[in-house]
Amino acid sequence: MGGTDSYQQTSYGFAIGTPVATHNTNAAVVSDVFCCPYPLQLTVKKKCKGLSGAKLEVVDLNSNVVLRVDGPHDSFSKKRVLCDPAGYPLLTMREKLTSLHDGWTVHRGEGSDPRELMFTVKRSHALQWRARLDVIFQSHYLPGNFSVVGTYFDDSAKVYHSNAVIAEVKEKTTFGGFFKGKQDFVVRINAGVDYAFIVSLLVILNETNTIF
Repeated sequence: MGGTDSYQQTSYGFAIGTPVATHNTNAAVVSDVFCCPYPLQLTVKKKCKGLSGAKLEVVDLNSNVVLRVDGPHDSFSKKRVLCDPAGYPLLTMREKLTSLHDGWTVHRGEGSDPRELMFTVKRSHALQWRARLDVIFQSHYLPGNFSVVGTYFDDSAKVYHSNAVIAEVKEKTTFGGFFKGKQDFVVRINAGVDYAFIVSLLVILNETNTIF
C-alpha cells in the first residue's frame, strides 16, 4: 500500500475550497502525504524545452509549486521524473519501446529496479478514437480499476477509479489545449485523491498524444 513509510511527510499549506462532508475516495498511491482533505485545483505549466528536455511545474491556486516534472532529453525513449517541490524524485515514468499500446512503466524514486515498479500504463486498444489508458498495478495498491479517458475534440480528460470520476481536466489555459502539445492545463482533483498519482497519469496521457 502507498503510505508515508518511504517519503518524509511535509506540509504544503493547502487551503483550497471547503472540506467536503461526503465520502472521500482515499486513493493513496504515491503517498498519503499527497492526499488533501480538500478538493484541489492545480495547473500544470510548461517551463522550458530544449536539449536538456522538458520541465513542468505544478502549482496551486496561490501559485505555490507543489510538484515538478523533469524530462531529460533521450533520443531512444521518453522519460519523465516526478519530483516534490525540493526536487526529490517521487516517480520515474518511462516509455516502453516494445509496446504496441503506448505502454509506460512507473517506478518509485529515480531508478528502474524491478522491485520498485509500482504500475504500468497502456492504451486499452492500439487504435482508438478516444484516448483511453488503463492502469495496471504491480501489486494490489487499491481495490477497483483506474483508467484515464481523454477526448481529442474538446481537450478534456477524466481519471476514473472504477466508475467514479476522481479527477478532471476541466479548463483550457490561454496557451492552448491539452492534446495540442502546449502542456499548460488545469486539473480538478477530488478530496482524498493522491494528486501526485493523478499528475503522473495526465503527463503520460499527454505524452501518448503529443511530443514535447
